Amino acid sequence: MKEFDAIVIGAGQAGVPLAKKLANAGWKTALIEKRMVGGTCINDGCTPTKAMVASARLAYQAGRSKDLGIDIPAYEIDFKAIMARKSAIVTQFREGSIKGIEKTKNLTLIYGEAKFQDDHTVYVNERDGNFENYTAKHIFINTGASPRIPDIEGVKAIKYLTSTTILELKEVPEHLLIVGGGYIGLEFGQMFKRFGSRITIMEQSVQLMPKEDNDVCEVMSEIFKEEGMEVLTEAKVVKFETLAHDKIKATIDLKGEKTTITCSHVLLASGRSPQTTALGLENTTVECDPHGFVKVNEFLETKAANIYALGDVKGGPAFTHISYNDYIVVTKNLLEGSKMSIKDRMVPYCMFTDPQLGRIGITETQAAAQGIDYLVAKIPMRNVARAIENAETRGFMKAVVDKKTKQILGATIIGEQGGEIMSILQMAMMGKITYEEIRFTIFAHPLYAESLNNLFMSIA
Repeated sequence: MKEFDAIVIGAGQAGVPLAKKLANAGWKTALIEKRMVGGTCINDGCTPTKAMVASARLAYQAGRSKDLGIDIPAYEIDFKAIMARKSAIVTQFREGSIKGIEKTKNLTLIYGEAKFQDDHTVYVNERDGNFENYTAKHIFINTGASPRIPDIEGVKAIKYLTSTTILELKEVPEHLLIVGGGYIGLEFGQMFKRFGSRITIMEQSVQLMPKEDNDVCEVMSEIFKEEGMEVLTEAKVVKFETLAHDKIKATIDLKGEKTTITCSHVLLASGRSPQTTALGLENTTVECDPHGFVKVNEFLETKAANIYALGDVKGGPAFTHISYNDYIVVTKNLLEGSKMSIKDRMVPYCMFTDPQLGRIGITETQAAAQGIDYLVAKIPMRNVARAIENAETRGFMKAVVDKKTKQILGATIIGEQGGEIMSILQMAMMGKITYEEIRFTIFAHPLYAESLNNLFMSIA
């Protein structure tokens, strides 16, 4: 039995900084990772996909260069070079993280799969073939989530892709069928369309991104259709079959009618499941919900004393920045005696399609459902000076404000640098700056942010 002050299970975007912070505070800390340091973000998420999105955007810009008076007669997609660049960046980030861990005193990195024996003991099947038991007063679960495979007839018989395995493709798919019209599916869909794939996106709901306002979904759907992607809503795959020449046949229920699609590749982008099955939580007093997510309170404490859960494994918004904020909450409370809570924290996010979708706070739909007396500010990007100058006029800016207090309740920005513009409104919300104050603020000209003046001028 090896004893530590703290054990962190999972070297993701909460686990790594948490382990380093505890070790620097004098806690003897073990960081256990079964796969690769960096978690989903560095290895299979933010880092590789955004590197590939950058290549896809350049291809798109080259293809429409005549709009700006530049004639690029031809260009080629070097997919191997794109993937090599992506992999090099991933390796750079991961190795940098490992070096930071190795330089930290009081911190031991252990590669292996952890399984709880009780509330304070973890058994680790290590990569080198050793088996060890580790014990600690404080244990932190940061095991994340993995792509969920839907229960569809024939799915196990086809060579489907997930958001992880699609990053290892050697060639651009001829025809990629994407099951799921959420953020992951839409980013990959636009990306591979720009690389040269034929794209079909399927969503079970009546619209893409069902959690967004109708006007957001309509505009994003039009953007995808303009770029030549097929978007099918109220569509559900009922069966997969493998055909000759590695083709895949999907039988689909489309608005109550049966039809079929033949494609070369299938991407399953219909959600993620928590990685708790192999953790042995049944040997502890930790509780999970019916979907396997670890239950926590507002301080990220589980039912078991001194066991915490951070990041995607606890459910809720599955974003890297949420995981990192979880680390801050835990360390502030444990090391500084704070009572920092995750209750009612702002959750900004960005979908890195082109144009971007940046979101913060509540939607107009949510404001109406809550019975709030609200106003809506909205302007199309075609009325934004910088967007016109950059030939990036798709999308709009939209904000929901409280009619009485004039506080900003939420915002949606569809446009170039949509996430950056959204972040300005997030800071205004945090600082309780009213929309009238923003209306008369001086912004540098001609920034996209400058048009926030005009956005709030749209409120009568």
